[in-house]
Amino acid sequence: MTTSDVDTGVPGIPRLAEGLRAHTAAFAHALEGADPTTHVPTCPEWRVRDLVAHIGQAHRWAAELVRSREPGTVPDPRDVDPGPREGWSGWLLEGAEDLIAAVEITGADTAVWTVLGQRPAVFWLRRMLNDTSVHLADAALLRGAAFEIAPDLAADAIGEGLEILSAPGLEAFRPDLAVLSGQGETIVLRAEGLRAGWRITRTPDGVRWERLAADGDTGEGAVVERDVVMHGSVRDLLLVFTRRVAVDESAVTVTGDRRILDHWLANTVF
Repeated sequence: MTTSDVDTGVPGIPRLAEGLRAHTAAFAHALEGADPTTHVPTCPEWRVRDLVAHIGQAHRWAAELVRSREPGTVPDPRDVDPGPREGWSGWLLEGAEDLIAAVEITGADTAVWTVLGQRPAVFWLRRMLNDTSVHLADAALLRGAAFEIAPDLAADAIGEGLEILSAPGLEAFRPDLAVLSGQGETIVLRAEGLRAGWRITRTPDGVRWERLAADGDTGEGAVVERDVVMHGSVRDLLLVFTRRVAVDESAVTVTGDRRILDHWLANTVF
C-alpha cells in the first residue's frame, strides 16, 4: 500500500487486530531495559511503570467490558503492578490478545457499554489500538527511537479522536472540553499523500468535523472556509494533534490564524 492509496476511512476488523498486535509489540520493544521509575515527558504524571501498566490494564479492562457488556469505571494504572520489566512484553501481548479474542467471541457488532454510550464491541478494539499507537509514540520519544506508524492507522487515530471530541454527551464525562466550542472557527488538517483530510469547526454547540477530499475541498469546485491550516505527513499531524510534539518542534507547516490552533491544542488531551 502506498501513501497515495490511503484514505481516512475506518480500518476493517482484521486490520485493527493486526495493528493492535504490532503496536503493542513495538511498545514493549521500545521500553526494553527502561528504568521503571523514569518520568515520561509526554505523560508528565506517569513514570515508565505507569505507562506500561496503563496499556496492559486498559486492554484487559476493555476485554472485560466487551465480555460482560456491563458498565465499568475507568481504572487507574497506578493500581496495577505490571510485574518485573523482563516480563512486560509477555504481559502486554497477553492483554492485546485477550481483547482481540473478546471482540471475536462476543461479536464485533454486539452492543456493549462505552464511555460514550452503547457502541458495537469493535469500538473497544479500535479505541485501544489508537490509544496504544499514541503511547507507542510516548515510548519512542522517551527512548530516542523512531516512531513508526502506517498512514492508514495514523489517519484513523486522528479521525477517531475527532469522533470522540465531537460525540454528543461528551461534556458530561469531560466538562473541561466545553472550551473547544467557538463561533465557527475552522481548523483544516491536510496530510501529504492522503486521499482526504479533515476540517474541524468550533461551533457554539460544540465541535463539528468532516472529512475533506484530497485537494482539501468537500467536492469538485468547492471552496472550504478555513481559519488555519496544518499541513504535513499524517504521522507528523498525529504527533501534533495528540500533543506529543509541539508545533514549533515538528515538521508540520501552519498557515492562517495560529492562535486558533494553539488554543485547540492547549485544551485537548489524549
